Amino acid sequence: MGSSPLTAILLPLALGVIMLGLGLGLTPADFRRVVVYPRAVIVGLICQMLLLPLVCFGIAKAFGLPPALAVGLMLLAASPGGATANLFSHLAKGDVALNVTLTAVNSVLSLVTLPLIVNLSLAAFMGEGRVIPLQFAKVLQVFVIVLGPVCLGMLVRNKKPELAARLDKPVRTVSAVFLLLVILSTVLKERANLAEFFQQVGVAALAFNIASLAVGYLVPRVARLPERQAIAIGMEIGIHNGTLAIAIASGPTLLNNSTMAIPPAIYSLIMFFTAAIFGALVSRRAERAVPAAI
Repeated sequence: MGSSPLTAILLPLALGVIMLGLGLGLTPADFRRVVVYPRAVIVGLICQMLLLPLVCFGIAKAFGLPPALAVGLMLLAASPGGATANLFSHLAKGDVALNVTLTAVNSVLSLVTLPLIVNLSLAAFMGEGRVIPLQFAKVLQVFVIVLGPVCLGMLVRNKKPELAARLDKPVRTVSAVFLLLVILSTVLKERANLAEFFQQVGVAALAFNIASLAVGYLVPRVARLPERQAIAIGMEIGIHNGTLAIAIASGPTLLNNSTMAIPPAIYSLIMFFTAAIFGALVSRRAERAVPAAI
């Protein structure tokens, strides 16, 4: 896919707005909770960074996905959660503070883990020659595009909390619009192959989505975490930042492959329905659970 004004301007702008919105909801206290209440955060990060890529790899292999679609699904597995997970967790009576902490920590760690997982996926599915080296300039670019707006949002939240509160809803709205535009642009670029792609990866994306919610909820329960924390981790693991994955896949200075953006686009549509069903099922259990702070 060649560069165009849409991919050259919209995708980096979309990333910036989304990361700004994330930063507006974060404070230094969200990171300090990792030290004060480490157990739930550690379990959540193990699910996100170790178990989920392994599950995704197994699903990609089991469904025999074409290489580019397999890498696109792995890119989604490597992407952190986002503000939408916080909303669904709140509606399902999960521990939203834990969601915020996991989002904050995972967003920072993903600057290292995301390129690593993507490179391993490129090597596994497309051959070693397709691996993108982690050049300093590219790592710096990711820091600027992703971490820069997050830091700016946190600074506004710290210095001007009233302004941050006023910006929260408009930024979320703009982020949702960008998500729709990015998905539409991806679909339009691949419209000739869309039916085939959905046939190839639709069921795999649904299987991965259900597996993500299951891993995120059941592993914490096995680890004897409280119900509300298990719900929070389930939402955090099951609701990925699809826009980030699509932007990285389609960005002309990143992977520059619109086919890799198809799995995140399909997943982004599916996850809202499955998360709503999951939330309805577990919220009743949360009502009976003893409240737990992380």
